[in-house]
Amino acid sequence: MRRPVKRRYDKTSGFGLSAIIAFALAGGWAGPGLAQTMDSALARAYSGNPTLNAQRAFVRATDENVPQAKSGYRPRITASADIGASIIDSAVPAGASSSPFRSTTTNRLAPRGAGVQITQNIFDSGRTRNSISQSESQVLGARATLQNTEQNVLLDAATSYMNVLRDTAILNLNRNNVEVLEEQLRQTRDRFQVGEVTRTDVAQAEARLSSARSQAILAESNLKTSVARFRQNIGVEPRKLTPSRPVEGLLPKSLPLALNQALANHPAIIASLHGVDAAELQVKVTEADLYPTFSVAGVVQQRYDSTFSGDNRLSASIVGSLTIPIYEGGQVYSRTRQAKETAGQRRIEVDTQRDTVRAAVVSAWGGLEAAKAQISAAQSQVEAASTALAGVREEAKVGQRTTLDVLNAQQELVIARSTLVTAQRDRVVASYAVLSAVGKLSSRTLKLKAENYDARQHYEQVKDLWWGTQTPDGR
Repeated sequence: MRRPVKRRYDKTSGFGLSAIIAFALAGGWAGPGLAQTMDSALARAYSGNPTLNAQRAFVRATDENVPQAKSGYRPRITASADIGASIIDSAVPAGASSSPFRSTTTNRLAPRGAGVQITQNIFDSGRTRNSISQSESQVLGARATLQNTEQNVLLDAATSYMNVLRDTAILNLNRNNVEVLEEQLRQTRDRFQVGEVTRTDVAQAEARLSSARSQAILAESNLKTSVARFRQNIGVEPRKLTPSRPVEGLLPKSLPLALNQALANHPAIIASLHGVDAAELQVKVTEADLYPTFSVAGVVQQRYDSTFSGDNRLSASIVGSLTIPIYEGGQVYSRTRQAKETAGQRRIEVDTQRDTVRAAVVSAWGGLEAAKAQISAAQSQVEAASTALAGVREEAKVGQRTTLDVLNAQQELVIARSTLVTAQRDRVVASYAVLSAVGKLSSRTLKLKAENYDARQHYEQVKDLWWGTQTPDGR
């Protein structure tokens, strides 16, 4: 009876390190369809993630600020037309004129006309010039925010991918543990029947099996949660996920280099700096309302029946207009002060963003180093636990170990394997987190097989448009 039991135990306890990794990771989420890799999952997230697509739409909307600002240099042309009807009855009393009789006159007119007015800004104290510069800063800031959003989406996708692998592996380990404990319980009951063990040993085996079943149920619940997150971040259900490697080859060689790269190139910091530029330019735009403006307006009008039937008049004029603000109730002064305070706020936010990025780099780097150390320790733990379990089983055969000793050794091995799987997952995720923290996690850096989105293309299409309501994509 013991020989088949021993073979089953050898199946689970005799894993080498490579066998553990293959069992825990390569035996991951199974389902119909082709196998999915980390790169294919990230490429799908890059192309179809709603959060990322929404940010791209926001950048395109921000691009339109530039032609709106440039409109300040362009003429305003308006046309107007009107038509109406009027009746004028006039009476002249007798004796009021050369005629001794009262006279009455009725004029029926249809006054109408049309005109065109062209207004051209000549000088606006720098308002338009600064508005254009401000809108360009807003575009650059939006692009940097898009890059940061891309980083966050790719990091979430990579984390979701590895979470499914980890939770699938842990579920497999727990299910296998249930099978082993079921066999252990069967053997313990057989030994109880022949008087080799006590009822206590049977109860201990039953308790440990119930605990293992509970852990398997919990692992299955965790896997379902991870699958749902995978679907949310990547857009499809996981199918036959393949193991993934860390991207440490793309990382800086040391923490100081990582900090320097992050503080110089992180898109969140760049977006904040463009926010400062836009806020400072807003001060100048607001101040322009306090200074003179000069414009020229040309008007051409054609009128009919203005004073009498058949009247026909054509008029044209050109007028230069100089406007000098004197006092507007203090509103512009208040808006200028407000804009200055906002600019100060944006400068402080840059410092805050730098501190946030610095902390993220240090945290991610520490997480990566810790994961590496944990893998080394977990590997030793798995090997030692495997050896210990084999020894305890042999000793239990000759009565030197109890059933509880065997159960404890089995549990320690399951924990060691789960720890190794989790550490392997943490190392991969931490490598992506470091790449994101230094501002380099992108489709181009990872060389994903996806069409790279070029935010400059839409900007070039719309920045100098004078008319048209149709977007470049045809909407």
